[in-house]
Amino acid sequence: MDQEEQNQRDGDVLPAETAEQGDYGVAAPALADEVLPDTLVLLPLPGRPFFPGQVQPVSFNPDNWQATLDAIAQQGSRLLGLAFVDKPDPGSVRPDEFPETGCVVRLHRPPGMSDHAGHFLAQGLRRFRIVRWLSETSPLIAQVEYPRSQGDRDSDEIKAYAMAVIAAIKELLPLNPLYSEELKQHIGQFNPNQPGLLADFAAALTTASGDRLQEVLETLPLTRRMNIVLELLKREREVAELQGQITTQVNEKVSANQREFFLREQMKVIEKELGLSKDDNTSDLERFRQRLEKLDPPQKVVDRLEEEFSKLQVLESGSPEYGVTRNYLDWATSVPWGIQSQDNLDLGHARNQLDAHHDGLDDVKSRIIEFLAVGAFKGSIDGSILLLVGPPGVGKTSIGKSIAAALDRQFFRFSLGGMRDEAEIKGHRRTYIGAMPGKLVQALKEVEVTNPVIMLDEIDKIGSSFQGDPASALLEVLDPEQNGEFLDHYLDLRIDLSKVLFICTANQLDTIPAPLLDRMEEIRLSGYIAEEKFAIAKNHLWPKLLERHGAQPKQIRINDAALRLVIDSYSREAGVRGLEKKLSALVRASILEMVEHGTQRTRIGKREVEGVLGRPRFKAERALRGKGVVTGLAWTAMGGATLSIESSKIHTLNRGFKLTGQLGDVMKESAEIAYSYVVAHLREFGCEPDFFDMSMVHLHVPEGATPKDGPSAGITMATALLSLARGDRLRRPLAMTGELTLTGQVLPVGGIREKVIAARRAKIDEVILPFANRGDYEALPEYLKVGLEAHFVRTYREVFDVVFDTSQERRQLH
Repeated sequence: MDQEEQNQRDGDVLPAETAEQGDYGVAAPALADEVLPDTLVLLPLPGRPFFPGQVQPVSFNPDNWQATLDAIAQQGSRLLGLAFVDKPDPGSVRPDEFPETGCVVRLHRPPGMSDHAGHFLAQGLRRFRIVRWLSETSPLIAQVEYPRSQGDRDSDEIKAYAMAVIAAIKELLPLNPLYSEELKQHIGQFNPNQPGLLADFAAALTTASGDRLQEVLETLPLTRRMNIVLELLKREREVAELQGQITTQVNEKVSANQREFFLREQMKVIEKELGLSKDDNTSDLERFRQRLEKLDPPQKVVDRLEEEFSKLQVLESGSPEYGVTRNYLDWATSVPWGIQSQDNLDLGHARNQLDAHHDGLDDVKSRIIEFLAVGAFKGSIDGSILLLVGPPGVGKTSIGKSIAAALDRQFFRFSLGGMRDEAEIKGHRRTYIGAMPGKLVQALKEVEVTNPVIMLDEIDKIGSSFQGDPASALLEVLDPEQNGEFLDHYLDLRIDLSKVLFICTANQLDTIPAPLLDRMEEIRLSGYIAEEKFAIAKNHLWPKLLERHGAQPKQIRINDAALRLVIDSYSREAGVRGLEKKLSALVRASILEMVEHGTQRTRIGKREVEGVLGRPRFKAERALRGKGVVTGLAWTAMGGATLSIESSKIHTLNRGFKLTGQLGDVMKESAEIAYSYVVAHLREFGCEPDFFDMSMVHLHVPEGATPKDGPSAGITMATALLSLARGDRLRRPLAMTGELTLTGQVLPVGGIREKVIAARRAKIDEVILPFANRGDYEALPEYLKVGLEAHFVRTYREVFDVVFDTSQERRQLH
């Protein structure tokens, strides 16, 4: 048997007539009389191995393999060994990372001879096996041998395998659109007499991994190699079939959507021809006109809307101007022109609503009932502007809701906190993209009446920016003389807001502009004393928390002592928001205990309160007593508080006066006035005239981490200095407030209600107040004045007589 017959029998060569088929992935390998060298220059090939009979371009990095390129050019045979190396960067491969088996290829367009130095066209010839390495550095050179396939190609088993491979390839080709018709014809030229080349070609046709294809390349027995190839072809067919199914499903879905779209368009045309349907313009116009028929707009509004209707009728529905006009008409016809709800002017109903939702606040309730009584007397309640001022958590928002419920009016609330754009109030100009009406028009659209109760929350926290000043925009809204013709920038129509009841809320008045404050009627909510908090917690907060957590009143019970402990020792703010949080923590802990222990009921006492909430945050508030120590009354944004002022003589080396306690400028001036007044009148008050001449006096206001300011501590500081100079301590619990002048006059101060509540909280039953604040004190609810002795003073001499009990005619007024 000669060389050519042996090669054909082993299945490693193609007949001569197939040598020109290289463009389709197959070409003739080494001719029969061609002698392959026993040494090869090797090049690593990433991705997948190269097979005999395969013709395709190979890419590489010429910078890493310049020495290899030079060696190929020198040998002249254009033969190169390609070996699969599974590394992303083959430029750093070592000889020990090469597989034993590769493929020797002939270079048809070697690098340097083509336009692309990093590419060459390779023709696979035969398998080679590395015997030993001759050069382990670039260029990599190895001694090789050329193994032959094992097996008789004429055996029936080999022929059966070959026919199975050809059949599998023919089944695969229709499923994959990547193969051309010419390639399918080329596959038909294979026959079972070329099993080795057929197996290699079939393996190269698949998308199997590089390791799996390398296994095919290294397998010499034909039977085993073709068995592996059949497995790869089967998997490839399954993947192709799945891909075909996915493609079919997507195409069917797209076709169904297209068909539905065309049918709908045809139906529209048919309905339009028969008069059964209307175009977008007509349907929109009819809807807007139907809305307008149910309203009672002014004639100017009707005329303006008719103009917009005419414009909408001639516009194309797909034009941008159509969308702008349609949105405008949508908003304009959503305003409840002329629609009002009937007010409930029954004062008994109003009292029941207020009492049902609020304990305490009797003075506030009385003021609201007076306001409603005026409306009942007139027969209607015109638009008014109320301002509820008070610390957080005292019930300002809920009072507003109760007023709306008492009148049977719709309620709308929005917050002004942080608002910096006047367009939020008056709307955007219609020319802007995304323009919208202001909040007031949106409120009217939502409540569907023109006389709702609108709450403007946090009006003291409104801001301003380059986009305008919302506070100035509110001047028109909150002015009863102007809001009857409020102009929204978006609608550009006059809207009557005179029937709207505006209720504003604020924590303080300092940040509200004076012109805006002048338009509102102020109602103060000063805070709650312990008894009021107890009633609120028991009647409102606790039932609400049980309902929120899904518990029944009989399942979780809290006794009065535990409730008072929470109020006195854990929650002393003016409102009840902090109290609600503490009670919520108790409910959650009780539910957790019932779930863990499988019980259905639990009780909360003092011990359980301390176990859940920890050690009490506040101890019993007691006024400090001693020589040079006097208790004052102060007002804060969180309510009233007692303020103990201490004075002490440090040394007698020199004269001096020192202030500490993080005092503000006004309070420092009050301290200096008190010091000057006392020094000038020492003899009058029975003190040594030279007491302060050689004394370093230190005046301190405790809780130094808390900033303090204001003039109301003047008489308190003067009394502390006199107590120090006389060496006489106050003999009974007493608290005072009032501004002192250099001539000894006592001027009025603010926050009388809060200060009286703070005195009662500290269990002080005697207070000194400026005479000018007598009306404020008498206006307090009776339950705040019961058991409290109040002294009203015009001058500091009267303060001295009350404190040190030297006057024969003490004024005691209740």
